[in-house]
Amino acid sequence: MPKTYRDLAGYGDDSRIVEQLAQHRARLTARLASVRHVIAVMSGKGGVGKSSLTANLAAALTMQGKRVGAVDADINGPTLAKMLGARQQSLRIAGGAVMPALGAAGVQVMSMDLMLPRDDTPVKWQTSGGLADEQYVWLGMMEINVLREMISDTTWGELEYLLLDLPPGPERFPNVAKLVPGLDTIVVTIPTAISQLVVSKSVTLAKETGAHLIGYVENMAGYVCPHCGQVGALFGDGTPALGIPFLGAVPFDHRLAESADRGIPFVLEHPDTVAGRAIARIAQVISKQ
Repeated sequence: MPKTYRDLAGYGDDSRIVEQLAQHRARLTARLASVRHVIAVMSGKGGVGKSSLTANLAAALTMQGKRVGAVDADINGPTLAKMLGARQQSLRIAGGAVMPALGAAGVQVMSMDLMLPRDDTPVKWQTSGGLADEQYVWLGMMEINVLREMISDTTWGELEYLLLDLPPGPERFPNVAKLVPGLDTIVVTIPTAISQLVVSKSVTLAKETGAHLIGYVENMAGYVCPHCGQVGALFGDGTPALGIPFLGAVPFDHRLAESADRGIPFVLEHPDTVAGRAIARIAQVISKQ
């Protein structure tokens, strides 16, 4: 029966921990050898449209001729497979590794959502033995191990970008940064003081890990009127500088949510809109960096 966090993490005896960690790192490094850039998309604040932006950036990069993969690092609340239209696919094994699902625009997708039997199935940890009557939502250490396995057990092939859609919470980033050394990072915020308060903590944590901060995106920067197409104020006058490069602002368009629900990234359906062009420009900035 698991009793310690080491047991929950799947390591077992102390004498084998160092050896197992080294094996895990070697396998992950080997798998990512064919990926040029791994980019974490984070916020630390929920409700800023981070997953929607990740899906659309992945699609925009493929529209520029890049080979792109996307990993839903939110183990307990995965949404990326839905937004990229990959939910109906079954994962298959080939050559001892998992083949990623193929989403819209050819984006390769890996998500816990692809492994759950039903829409209403939560991610839980179960064990037989003394804790048989208890079911635990996955702990942080187990989450990072699942993320490592999703990345290292998947056949990505040659990719220029692998985007990691991180869950909300500033405390999540340091573990992911340790998992993938040299991690590039995009920060997502919205133009409110509350978002600034939380997101700034995430930026500080990211800097302390030594991760490369590409810059930040101001999402929901205004509202696109569905009748006249003009952009009006939605929250405020903008987010104060976060001490990292500004990549661009994306206004809220109600069709962003509609496209996500259908599993078709907004930039594929509406590339010539204000929001579509903004996302495409951000993707271009990322490519140049």
